[in-house]
Amino acid sequence: MRNTTDSSTAAEPRLPKEIWVLVVAAFIVALGYGIVAPALPQFASSFGVGFTAASAVISVFALMRLAFAPVSGRLVQAIGERPTYLTGLLITAGSMGTCAVATSYWQLLVFRALGGIGSTMFTVSALGLLIRMSPPGGRGRVSGVYSAAFLIGTISGPLVGGALARFGLRVPFVIYTVALVAAAAVVFVALRKSHLAEPEGQSDLQTMSLREGLRSSMYRAALGSNLVTGWVIFGVRIALVPLFVVAALDGNEATAAIALTVFAVGNAVVLLRSGRLSDRFGRRQFVVVGLAICGVSTIAMGFADNLFVFYVATAVCGIGSGVMGPAQQAAVADVVGSHRRGGPVLAVFQMVSDIGAFAGPLVAGWLAETWSFGAAWAITGAVMLLPIVLWIFAPKGHVEDGSEGSDDSAGHPDADERTHEVRRADGDRAEHQLPDGSADPGLGGEVRRERAREQ
Repeated sequence: MRNTTDSSTAAEPRLPKEIWVLVVAAFIVALGYGIVAPALPQFASSFGVGFTAASAVISVFALMRLAFAPVSGRLVQAIGERPTYLTGLLITAGSMGTCAVATSYWQLLVFRALGGIGSTMFTVSALGLLIRMSPPGGRGRVSGVYSAAFLIGTISGPLVGGALARFGLRVPFVIYTVALVAAAAVVFVALRKSHLAEPEGQSDLQTMSLREGLRSSMYRAALGSNLVTGWVIFGVRIALVPLFVVAALDGNEATAAIALTVFAVGNAVVLLRSGRLSDRFGRRQFVVVGLAICGVSTIAMGFADNLFVFYVATAVCGIGSGVMGPAQQAAVADVVGSHRRGGPVLAVFQMVSDIGAFAGPLVAGWLAETWSFGAAWAITGAVMLLPIVLWIFAPKGHVEDGSEGSDDSAGHPDADERTHEVRRADGDRAEHQLPDGSADPGLGGEVRRERAREQ
């Protein structure tokens, strides 16, 4: 196996239009999720239940995502990424629509749980689509753009949701339902004739098994770093920051919200740039640096004795997350490659993050209650540093397309790039055929030149 890196002078590959379709859909999904977030606990409480039961409506969503992830991976293998993606969006839309008309707490709990099933379906399949449609030299950039779309939607959503809640707690659910249906319609129309999203002979695509993926040191390292990302970034940070700000720093709900926003701003500042640079210089160094920044800054949070210091530490943690995120996702794409389906591999990658997001807050909460907030932040930061050991043994550059963990090591990025362009050319010709199967004369010399090359 040979590691490769792009030269600093190489031109960035052009991203297919299908990538931008998924980016727009990701923004819509994240925006809608943010719109619902402020109303959901209050809506659950309106049925006369306590704080624990109201929180369970949020937890059940994550638990269903975790439980259904392996099934989502098998669905990707059986029916393909695009049908799984669209079905997941529509299931989530149905979940939100029924939540809007729920008449009891238990109905709300069940309907919200169904949303977790749909969520993991479109999450796993979206990652699979991004891997297959991304040019090998642009995977880091694609991961950065996609993550940025989610981030912007997540930041914007609560602001819109807070404004809508004044019209009734059911209104945000209706808005989210409409948004999800719109996203599904956009993806269906834009990708239905795409040869990148649904290549010819798709049934002949190789399947990457989980056992094969686990033979890759890069994939094992990515599992470790995604576990602690879920544990620290998506779990402990969200659960512990509001409690710490109020109990230890004499803050309130508003200052806690500022701390969460500061993290997102730090993340957004570096996301796009770090993704591009990981395409040029490789994945490992960006993930290692990001893990180190997040771990040290998380430990520093426990030593903060005023809000300003805490905000700085939180912003630095956001920067670290932005440095490592695109490179980590692109590393998994490198392992799977563009010519295989990796449903089980991608499902497990998603699952470890959900496991961390579920377990992290429980452990940190127990540490804070039993010992202190300082101990909780210190141990949480130490957890973030652990996967650095795995990444030290991962390839320094980015793996040749799908070669690590596979017996087939012939896939060179340059060859894959050419195959990617041939797919696009085939799709362009198909879109310009006449009903009798002949080429549209408007293509003229381009079609003749293409045919000459084929001959």
